Amino acid sequence: MENNGVRIERSKRLDGIGEYYFSRRLREIAEIEAATGRRIIKLAMGSPDLPPAPCVVETLCETAHRPDVHRYMSYRGEPILRRAFADWYRRWYRVELDPETEVLPLLGSKEGIMHVCMAFLDPGDRVLVPDPGYPTYSAAVRLAGGEIVPYPLDEENDFLPDFCALEQAAAGVKLMFVNYPNMPTGRTPTPELFSRLVDFGRRQNILIVHDNPYSFVRNDSRPFSILEVEGAREVALELNSLSKGHSMAGWRVGVAVGRREWLDAILTFKSNMDTGMFYPVQAAAAEALSLGEAWFDELNAIYREREKAGSKLLDTLGCTYRPHQAGLFIWARLPDAFIGDCYDFSDMVLDRCDVFLTPGGIFGSQGLRYIRITLCYPAEVLEEAAQRIRERLHR
Repeated sequence: MENNGVRIERSKRLDGIGEYYFSRRLREIAEIEAATGRRIIKLAMGSPDLPPAPCVVETLCETAHRPDVHRYMSYRGEPILRRAFADWYRRWYRVELDPETEVLPLLGSKEGIMHVCMAFLDPGDRVLVPDPGYPTYSAAVRLAGGEIVPYPLDEENDFLPDFCALEQAAAGVKLMFVNYPNMPTGRTPTPELFSRLVDFGRRQNILIVHDNPYSFVRNDSRPFSILEVEGAREVALELNSLSKGHSMAGWRVGVAVGRREWLDAILTFKSNMDTGMFYPVQAAAAEALSLGEAWFDELNAIYREREKAGSKLLDTLGCTYRPHQAGLFIWARLPDAFIGDCYDFSDMVLDRCDVFLTPGGIFGSQGLRYIRITLCYPAEVLEEAAQRIRERLHR
């Protein structure tokens, strides 16, 4: 029968965006498993498998029984959560924030990336985006009509920005995304790095947006915020999240902190997109933000054991990697003798070993000779993946 439905073209703003890589690739792998019966170990996304602290879950459950918490919540976030974020920044980052004007809770920091782009970019505005970097930066810039100006993070420069190159690329740039501890490279920040970024943004009249969700995971140095730098509030916004360091990825709790007028601009867009976060989630998030060093010590002890297993897996593959990487992943260079790129390498390991490794090229052209593995699986799973590789790849 002929389909007589109306013909509706999708928006041109979706041109060049494509489905999120992990959404597409993991669906393809699930189809392979269903068709063949193979069980594939997917060392892909950084989705924490560990639960939040018990007191956080208890707060959620207890608060949800209250009859007064099921209405719409404030678009700006409830005072309990805004104050908790301000206290958290004071305690861990040595940054004083006004919870009334300088703290804006978000439904995850990924939402914040999109909101920042929609609040500040006009069609054609140029945005500095790290390569390699979180793919959402590029997608959000494109959706807002901006123009991506990639800046390379290469191993020769210790995965730090080349400020000479940034100066040359700065003409007409309105916004710059920065992310340290960095994903995917695991590079940690230094006070000097943040000072140079603030100076660069001030001189070039560029808004620096620092995405900071990994500062509590496998970080050998203390947590840093770009807002610690003198004068940073006039130049920089920071996004943060409870997804990684508090094992609350599915709860969707993040925050934007910084200058009042910039948060007000984000709120103008955000308030037209959602109607606030469920109050029990906010109360539980406030409880999570009050956790002390014992929580992070226990969390990181688990990730350190997984790191050992993941390193052995990469050794078995013949990959090389920098020590002291922060975050939920290990970023590794392909063996020099391998002919092909990261996609070829990932496909080869998948086909022969039933182990899926993330190809570094999804993070940008600078990642074509790299792969990334997640540490969001028990050490036993990483050890099983390494055993498969030993038995099937080197036989």
